[in-house]
Amino acid sequence: MTQLLVIETSPRGEMSVSRHMARRFVAQWEAAHPEGAIVRRDLAQTELAFVTAPWLHAYFTPADQHSSEMREALRLSDELVAELLAADHIVIATPVYNYNVPAALKAWIDHIVRKGMTLGFDGKGLVTGKKATVLFASGGVYTEGSPIRDRDIAHQYLKLILNVIGITDVNIVAGGGAKAVDLGDDTMDGFVGKLDVHLRQAAA
Repeated sequence: MTQLLVIETSPRGEMSVSRHMARRFVAQWEAAHPEGAIVRRDLAQTELAFVTAPWLHAYFTPADQHSSEMREALRLSDELVAELLAADHIVIATPVYNYNVPAALKAWIDHIVRKGMTLGFDGKGLVTGKKATVLFASGGVYTEGSPIRDRDIAHQYLKLILNVIGITDVNIVAGGGAKAVDLGDDTMDGFVGKLDVHLRQAAA
């Protein structure tokens, strides 16, 4: 059974363009994979701590030497890694804040990039044979020819991280100019509808 892991990050609920993009993507994925399973991870609703000294101590200690406190420190991280490894397709829906990903998504990344689990001790990615789709909603437009093209850090960063852990089949759907929805220059359905063909292709 094909499994989709949906990672959402925006705290804006129904006002979130990236969440509406994810909703449309998931509907199209379900149509293309009627027997598939979907696992959702909402980072806005997950109490995801930033990496701490106890977490790092547990991380660098061999698993067979873990105390109960160390196992607890890594418990959520282990859960997030298990979700990632079980998925065939990962979709990450995120806004862009100050040209990069939100802190919650960076925290998720720090929890799932794990030596011996998603990254080999030789530096090679272990999460192979999977595909990823990244859905970006950004106020700025970073397409070819844009005067702020060189500020497209979020796109470069996520693609780099996914490649590092072994996912090289990465598709990007960029919802640039999403501020038009907040300004009332476009409707949510109208804005996301313009991305429909790209979302459908990514979900196929």
